[in-house]
Amino acid sequence: MKTAAVLTLLIGYTSAFTSVRNTKSTTALSATLDLPGALDPVGFFDPLGFAEKANDATLLRYREAEITHGRVAMLATIGFLVGEKVEGSSFLFDAQISGPAITHLSQSLSATLDLPGALDPVGFFDPLGFAEKANDATLLRYREAEITHGRVAMLATIGFLVGEKVEGSSFLFDAQISGPAITHLSQVPNGFWIILVTAIGAAEEFRSRTAFVEPGNVPVDQPGLMRDNYYPGDVGFDPLGIKPEDPEEFEIMVTKELQHGRLAMLAASGFLAQELTDGKGIIEHLTSSS
Repeated sequence: MKTAAVLTLLIGYTSAFTSVRNTKSTTALSATLDLPGALDPVGFFDPLGFAEKANDATLLRYREAEITHGRVAMLATIGFLVGEKVEGSSFLFDAQISGPAITHLSQSLSATLDLPGALDPVGFFDPLGFAEKANDATLLRYREAEITHGRVAMLATIGFLVGEKVEGSSFLFDAQISGPAITHLSQVPNGFWIILVTAIGAAEEFRSRTAFVEPGNVPVDQPGLMRDNYYPGDVGFDPLGIKPEDPEEFEIMVTKELQHGRLAMLAASGFLAQELTDGKGIIEHLTSSS
């Protein structure tokens, strides 16, 4: 009997303490801002404590975000179910959209603009949704930027490795350039900077004239308009004559270049981060780990 009485008292004390604590938290919030949504049995559900550090204005923004995301999610849920239910029988896109709902957007985009680079298993990879808000002209500019940055990254990746490999043995700059590749540019003489900036400026000038419509002929609401007869990345520079004439082979080559460029952008970013972290060159890392 004593044991039962003690247990009863403990349970009653714990329940009372919990009730008071929860009531205090909910009351403190409701005293300053009366917002619906706190339902039994959990009450004001805030396990991460966002509301504790927020004032009334911040709580209102939280509620605005919550209700907006909820509406979008409700539409998305209906879109998932309806989109897959009417698959193959809808008048939209000539009933060509098929498969899981997560692939429908990539298929609708490719229906309006056919660009290579979407490969299995991810398909049209756009996790941040840039393409959703872009028209065809904007997508072409995105692809032009991607292919250009990919080419620069491929050159940069080779430059990292070659520059560090020939350190101390190259005829350039009297073999005085040393250390990690990220420090090489700071060691070159000023005359080299003039050559480098001039070369980059000339290349960009040529690309801009080839790819983009002259600013004076561009409508105000279409900045950066590309020429109708221009294909992203095709600036006419092909000294080795490797550009295929067959459209299918050309698309395969473009896809390969895109993939190599994407990999090079990741590699160059990794090289920069690694050398900034410990001050050691990439070649030094490779040789020390082998």
